[in-house]
Amino acid sequence: MSSEFEHATPGFLVWRLSMKWRVAVDRAVAPLGLTHAQYSLVASLYGMHHAGLRPSQRQLADHTGLEPLYVSKLARALEMAGIVDRTRDPADPRAVRLSLTQDGQAVARRAIGVVHGLLDQLLDPLGGLDGERTRAFSGELAALLGVSLGPRAD
Repeated sequence: MSSEFEHATPGFLVWRLSMKWRVAVDRAVAPLGLTHAQYSLVASLYGMHHAGLRPSQRQLADHTGLEPLYVSKLARALEMAGIVDRTRDPADPRAVRLSLTQDGQAVARRAIGVVHGLLDQLLDPLGGLDGERTRAFSGELAALLGVSLGPRAD
């Protein structure tokens, strides 16, 4: 571990890594006309589409961990850019369903490729994307994401 972070708390390290990642992704996808947050929506929609899903804005917010109001704002901007289609759900007029346009799918494929390369670079010290340490690290992160931070029932 770098001496700079020798006495850092796990929370600080997670925050610093997330900030480093956000900045790197912002820079990497900017030439495609995306921000990191927009990339999160576009890449998630791409994956969900290939799983046969057409999520509502709320479902996409739950999937990405972003606030529903922020997802709505991002989706409107992506719609104006011709990347996302937003349509009312006929079964629930309050819900808005999202999908990628043809241009959006092309942008998503390019952005996912760029970010995949960036991720492999970031994970190189752990053996790259397919490394055993990376799999273990992913498991630890997933365990932490599964922890409820609501009030404890003592």
